[in-house]
Amino acid sequence: MSDALAFLVDLLDLEPIEVNIFRGLSPDEDRQRVFGGQVAAQALMAAGRTVDTGNVHSLHSYFLRPGDPSTPILYEVDRIRDGRSFATRRVVAIQHGRAIFNLHASFHVPEEGALEHQTPMPEVPDPETLPTLYERLEPYREQLAEWFARPHPIEQRHIGELPWMHHEGRDPVQRLWIRADGELPDDPLLHACVAAYASDMSLFDTMLAPHDVRWADADFMGASLDHCMWFHRPFRIDGWLLYDMDSPSAYGARGIARGFLFSRDGTMVVSMVQEGLMRLARRETR
Repeated sequence: MSDALAFLVDLLDLEPIEVNIFRGLSPDEDRQRVFGGQVAAQALMAAGRTVDTGNVHSLHSYFLRPGDPSTPILYEVDRIRDGRSFATRRVVAIQHGRAIFNLHASFHVPEEGALEHQTPMPEVPDPETLPTLYERLEPYREQLAEWFARPHPIEQRHIGELPWMHHEGRDPVQRLWIRADGELPDDPLLHACVAAYASDMSLFDTMLAPHDVRWADADFMGASLDHCMWFHRPFRIDGWLLYDMDSPSAYGARGIARGFLFSRDGTMVVSMVQEGLMRLARRETR
């Protein structure tokens, strides 16, 4: 396990404060707000810590306010229901006395199903044939010094051009291989939480692909609004997974993106949807 992945695992090892209440920390980094994938992963971990049997099969969440990276986050878990096959939890993440994030998660006791199908995995190059993200960004090390200084627990190998490096609109499609940077324990909840963390790293870039805007643009404001995931089949996030994404629509200052994770044998293991706020100040016409 790399130091970066070990650090992420520590972030997900929440401190129990009281029954159904947990405290999570953020990395000591120069960020304006907490990374959304971190809050989602920690909230899911808090929910899972209160479930005795079953694995998470879905989560539905809303980003309510920007998180403060300098302040711990309290996660309050509401044990809505414990049934024979399903358990449901609601988690509210709180900072400075206000909710910043809300998550509902459902857990399902594994059972056999007679009806099965899935869409096929796209044909793509193997991850070993692709350069690492570090290698692709090396020519920009000086401009991206802050990125290189941060720990990166998720290894990424993009197929095609990097979404944030071009300036001409293209199809709202993005594909890359991802995996945790090291071996994780055999804990399905931990693998699901790391997948939730990783899933928030690329979806918004897919919404921006057709447009001549970038995160660094002074007249652009973007933020995740909600994030939903469905965990279909057992998987390991420390093995290569293809992250296949597209963005079917953007309208009214909101865009939407879909993502699917496939294991190397072509099995669809996770799918997700995210809606994002895409505000653009009026640009001067020349």
